[in-house]
Parts: sequence; C-alpha cells; structure tokens
Amino acid sequence: MAKKTAVIDLGSNSMRMAIFARTSRYGFYILNESKVRARLGENAYENGGYIQPNAMQKVLNGFDYFKKIAKEYGCNKFYCVGTSALRDAPNANEFISIVKRKFGLNLKCIDGKTEARLGGIASSNLLHDITEATTIDIGGGSTELALIQNSKVVDTISLNLGTVRLKELFFDKKDLDGAKKFIDTLLSQIPPNFKNQNLIAIGGSLRAVSNSIMQKKNYPLKIVHNFLYDFDEYKDYISDICNSHVTELKNYAIKQERLDTIREGVMIFLKIANYLEVKNICTSGVGVREGIFLNSILGKFSKFPANFNPSLKSLQDRFLHTNNSTICKYCKEIFIALKPIHKIDDKYLFELITAAKIHNIGEYLGFYSQHLHSSYFVLNSLNYGYTHAQKSLISLIIKNHGKKEIDKNELLLFSDLLPDSKTILWLSFILAFAKILAPFVKKQLVFTLSNQTLHIENLDNINIQKEQIKKLPKPATFAISFD
Repeated sequence: MAKKTAVIDLGSNSMRMAIFARTSRYGFYILNESKVRARLGENAYENGGYIQPNAMQKVLNGFDYFKKIAKEYGCNKFYCVGTSALRDAPNANEFISIVKRKFGLNLKCIDGKTEARLGGIASSNLLHDITEATTIDIGGGSTELALIQNSKVVDTISLNLGTVRLKELFFDKKDLDGAKKFIDTLLSQIPPNFKNQNLIAIGGSLRAVSNSIMQKKNYPLKIVHNFLYDFDEYKDYISDICNSHVTELKNYAIKQERLDTIREGVMIFLKIANYLEVKNICTSGVGVREGIFLNSILGKFSKFPANFNPSLKSLQDRFLHTNNSTICKYCKEIFIALKPIHKIDDKYLFELITAAKIHNIGEYLGFYSQHLHSSYFVLNSLNYGYTHAQKSLISLIIKNHGKKEIDKNELLLFSDLLPDSKTILWLSFILAFAKILAPFVKKQLVFTLSNQTLHIENLDNINIQKEQIKKLPKPATFAISFD
C-alpha cells in the first residue's frame, strides 16, 4: 500500500497536484495541494488545437515544480492525466513523450466521458448523502456532466465547451452573442435524462461563484466544499457577475487569477443550469484528482463500504489514543432514555455519536484546551461526507460538553446552520454524562426513566461518579438515581 500518492491533473487552463496520504485501507487526507496556471490550451483553439511552444514550456516547468514538491513529501507514486487541451492537440503524443523523458512520468490522456465519471465518483463518495444529482465540471477546454442515481454514476457526457475556448473564440473578439449561440448549439447534446433539481458544481469557476455568494451572505465557514445554495435565489447575482466588466469583478470577491475567465465560466454555468431545470446547487471541492485516487483504492465498485467515512477514519487513525466505543454506546442509551424530557429529534443522534467518537482528538496537541483543539479539528479536517450544519454542530457539542451554557456569539455566528441552543446543550450534556460513566464501568449499565428520575443500574464506584455528576449542569430538572 502506497502511503503517499500524487495525482497531477493537467487541464486547459491550469495544472494541479494533490498529494494524498493514507492512514489505513480507506482512511486518507490531503497532505498538499499545488497549482500552476500553465494554460496548456493558450492560443491552441485558433491554431488547429496544437499545443503552442510557450504553453508547452510553462507546463514542463510545472511538472518540474510538482516533482520537487512531491520529493519533499517523500512521495514516489504518481498518477498524471491530461484532459481537453491534450485531447484536442495533434501534437499530444510528442508532448507526452517529452514529459516521460524529462520527468519519468506517465502522462495519460483521458477522454471526456472518463473525466466526467471521475468527477462523479469523487462527488458521490465525498459529498454528503448524494443519491440523485447531476454534476457539472467546467474546465478551460471542455465541460463534463455525470448523472448520479442511487449514489452511483450511471451516465456521462463531455461537451467541447470551456472557459479558455470561449474566451479565445468569442470573448476576446467581444462577440458575446456568438458565445451564447455557440453554447445553445451544444446544449442540444445533453440528453433529457440529465435534467435534475440537484446540481453538483465542480471546478475553479464554480467554486469562485460559491465563494462570492458565501462572502455576500457573511457565511460563517470558509470551506467551499459542501456549500449549498438555492439557484433561483442567487441566479440574478450570478448573472451580474457574467455581465460585469472585468474591472468590476473585484466587487464580487473574485480572485485576480480568475478574472480573465470567470465570466465565460459563469455564462456556461447559467445556460446549463437553466437547461437542466436546476433548483439546488451543491459545491464540490473535489473532482478529477480525488476521483483518480479513489479509483486506485476502491477498485471497480468505486464506493466506500456502507457507513464508512474517510475523514472520520483518518482523524481517528492519526490523533486518537483511546477507544471511545463505550462512550458512544452510553451516549445513545442516555439519549433514548431521556427522550421524554429532552424531546430532541432522533436525527441528531448521528452528530452526537460522531462527537463521542472523536471528542478527545485534541489531546494530541495537549491536554489543556483539548476541547478547543478537538473542535478546531472537526471544523477544519472533518471534510468529507458531512454537511456544514453537521460539522458545526459536532464541533460545538465537543467544545461545550460539560458547560452550563453555549457562547452567545457562537450561536449568533452559526445561527443559520445550528438547531436551537437547548438542543446543543442537551447533546453536550449527554456526551459529558457518558464520558463520566464510561471509564469505571465493569458491568452493563441499564438506563430507565420514571417519574422524572433517570435510574442507572449496575454502576460501580458510585461515590466517585456521584461527585462528578453533581457538578455537571443539567439542561432541565430531573433526578438521577444509582440503583
């Protein structure tokens, strides 16, 4: 098993490398991400698709840069793929041979349908609960779509429609009507079954749009992966980006490196989203690179085992020094026993149990302030398979377990993502309660509720735990009896 794997994705506009570090069979995290704006497709679309000498040299410099970074991380396994500009280039084989000779890298040119499938595999595995959706990945030279049904990629299509292609053929000539007609002609290639209420947005242009919306609404998290928004609510705002002059794009928090192709990307996005009759947009921070890596570890089924999460497993593998299974068990049993009092929806059991599994990973940094460390780990490293709302709640359960009240500023900051404060207090209390009970138990505990009293049977070392439980602030009035 290769501990570290580098995946290089050579697109028409930029080339990117991700280094994946495996912590177990399926557990992994991204160790490094690097990007070079090489623009392989620059000036190619008006020159028969041929890769131009200047662009070729920039890409070769990029490969050299990536190899040096990978070496610093001790990475010896590489996957390298080229997409649209390489597919279009009559001199592609010549260029592939140069890359092999100079760097010892096997650059593989993948077709559009494979590119679409890889993005679909990454999204269906690493976003939250993706069952029915269509992915859209807008690149420099092409746009790929994958149809996901029952959490599996069932169909794909690739269009010769990308930001750099549109820029050089139309935008640079100020022919916006020509660009729109060009897109409309290609829309007819998309089969009707790709129409979907749920659209997964992949690629730099669409992440830039999502980031702009996040800043507009003062969104509390700075993580674009799994960011959700209503298409109709922001359609006009996105149109404004498309219709703006390049000098006005700074008003939409568009990064400098994205200024010259963002309007092209937005035009493609709006046209396709309207054609697909989309309602909900889910932003994906993963794509081809993650799809290639997942293919290498998951095999032909391209799916993680049921109820498995690679981010959770990676955090446990790297930072957890204890077995928290007993705490998880008692969290569930206490939650169920006290339900007539707390009346919390069962759906929050998932966040409670997840918090119980990794509540003490912050000990890895140090015992003091471990709650804060653990909370930070959750918000910034529990990346795959969790919604922003789930991550925020898990983080606050961990940060506040054993406390009397939740910080009002935090509640205000995350208000759009969190349940009411009473729910958070109850979940935090249950975690703290289970944590007190778990280390001292020799027999199977039994929890029952009667007459506003929680009865706990088979508890040893009662005096120690009684003192700890007495200090624990309860979210409601009820008694605890040790039988």
